[in-house]
Amino acid sequence: MKLAVYPNVSKPEAYPILKRILRYLYGGEHEILLPIEEAQYYGIDAYGVSDIEEQPADMAISIGGDGTLLGVCRRYGIRNMPVCGINIGTLGFLADIEPASLEEKLQKILEKEYFLENRLLLSAYVTTERASKLLGFAINDVVVSKSGVSRMIRLGLQINDTHLADYKADGVIVSTPTGSTAYSLSAGGPIMNPNIDALLVTPICAHSFFMRPMLVRDRDIIHIKVAAVNPDMVITFDGQESFRLQPGDRVVVKKSPFTSHIVKFKDTDYYDTIKNKLWKHG
Repeated sequence: MKLAVYPNVSKPEAYPILKRILRYLYGGEHEILLPIEEAQYYGIDAYGVSDIEEQPADMAISIGGDGTLLGVCRRYGIRNMPVCGINIGTLGFLADIEPASLEEKLQKILEKEYFLENRLLLSAYVTTERASKLLGFAINDVVVSKSGVSRMIRLGLQINDTHLADYKADGVIVSTPTGSTAYSLSAGGPIMNPNIDALLVTPICAHSFFMRPMLVRDRDIIHIKVAAVNPDMVITFDGQESFRLQPGDRVVVKKSPFTSHIVKFKDTDYYDTIKNKLWKHG
């Protein structure tokens, strides 16, 4: 088996986990690939690959928290490759392997004793009078918001061909079911089972009583118009990648044709995860 491994070098706990993986798989008919920068950082250059995402592999594994896993999901969602997370973060809501069970779960991976949960991805475009440009993909959410300490902004919200409202807010979140437990939850949105075929539109601190989180079909297309008076606007993917918007831009968010495949094991349950990792950490 060939595994592409992405350790979060900012976390000191990542290297001991990586060494355990290398030790467990050493001598077998398995191959480990690391991004070249991470391999050089740890002084194990022999494992480094400069174009790792273009290399054929059986699975991608992240070592970090949910944020590290989200980044790997965005990379490999368009490549139809399974991804698996090893949690060394504080919550680990998505990452399914805890350090204490690392070797046990690695063996299950080698023996293919796991299943894949297909998670919806979002595509986001920015359109102007001249063109439409794909900005990126998200597995949790796409957020249009103000930058820095600017004042409340003006947004227009349209679903498909229906213009719903113009309103003032700090921004708006378009979330997948996977991302319903992330930023949207903090902004007052509901928790959604990731197997629900829907999208969630959650205003951020809307200055209007009627603007509330709204559940829409996963085939609906969300249009967010940035008013011409708004300076310092950004669009953010999974809280990790951001692009500056211009006054008058229109953001279009919809279900992506690609799907992220996250490795899960039979000894885990979504509602147990909510109970043990989300509510107990609240």
